[in-house]
Amino acid sequence: MIDNRLDDEYETLRKTVEIFAREEVAPVIGDFYERHAFPYDLVAKMGEMGLFGLPFEARYGGQGGDFFAVCVVIEELARVDSSIAVTLEAGLTLGVMPIYRFGTEDQKNEWLPKLTSGKMIGAFGLTEPGAGSDASNTITTAVLQDDEWVINGSKAFITNAGSDITGLITVTAVTGTSPEGRKEISTIIVPAGTPGLTVAPGYSKVGWCAADCHELAFDNVRVPASNLLGELGRGYAQFLSTLDEGRVGVSALAVGLAQGCVDQSVRYAQERETFGQPLGKHQAIAFKIAEMEARTHVARLAYYAAAAKMLRGEPFKREASIAKLVSSNAAMDNSRDATQIFGGMGFINETPVARFYRDAKILEVGEGSSEVQKMLISRDLGL
Repeated sequence: MIDNRLDDEYETLRKTVEIFAREEVAPVIGDFYERHAFPYDLVAKMGEMGLFGLPFEARYGGQGGDFFAVCVVIEELARVDSSIAVTLEAGLTLGVMPIYRFGTEDQKNEWLPKLTSGKMIGAFGLTEPGAGSDASNTITTAVLQDDEWVINGSKAFITNAGSDITGLITVTAVTGTSPEGRKEISTIIVPAGTPGLTVAPGYSKVGWCAADCHELAFDNVRVPASNLLGELGRGYAQFLSTLDEGRVGVSALAVGLAQGCVDQSVRYAQERETFGQPLGKHQAIAFKIAEMEARTHVARLAYYAAAAKMLRGEPFKREASIAKLVSSNAAMDNSRDATQIFGGMGFINETPVARFYRDAKILEVGEGSSEVQKMLISRDLGL
């Protein structure tokens, strides 16, 4: 029989983060959100808690845990706020993981201790204005000249790319052409502040308003040839691997948001009275919340299954896509239902459910859109 309960170690971690989210994030995050301000103090606290180093070896400043522990933490943070959750998720899965997975020992020793401490965060520069879901259409180029990569192009919607503690951006760029005429894409580490790298002002976003996100421009940006990450021409394969892991992390975030909608709706339905009785005594509301809880439960099982296969070293691409699809649907549906339950108050940005509603939509787009997930699932079925 499969037992999906958390063991003592994971449960202790979950409770620790639950307390942090409830007592330190929840009281202040609304203000950061409305000001579109990055919560540096909260990020620093997460660094002190060791959250940015959870799945990495101690010799690199990590905690020696695993990726499922990361998912447990992300879910718990997202029950309260998605901006703080995605800052950790992107900083870890997209900022640290590529260097940990594909970097040389010199690159790991240079970057990982700073990244795993949370004193520095990293970004993954993949998406371009003309290359979103079709990342193979990358046009940013990197040419090797005098033992330096010269990078030209642009990137869009890059999380953690322009904060005061951003230390590096791992950039995908075309570095050649294969004998078959296909683009050869490589990944290159670009330290923040490198001349020629321009960070545009932060986007005015619908949601994730306390998370850092920017467009980037590269104008003859020069970095040492040794900043190549992994094998030349293997950048496309590297980012596909990175995204598979990232999708499990985003699924955990979506489940956290969906659970947060349940939490808030149950509380409101118990406190709010209509027609002489608590709102939750009305069957229409009670059944709606029951459906919300069922969606959340199923979505959680989906990302648990994907994470389990990942940790066993088994192929998990299909499971990651299923988890991403199911959990993002649950987040969107639950946020809509929670807003309906709250009525007029659900349309007021001061309430958590209004933030949840604004934050949910991007989960159907980022880390591979829902349409991309359906494509990947159907292809894996042989269609």
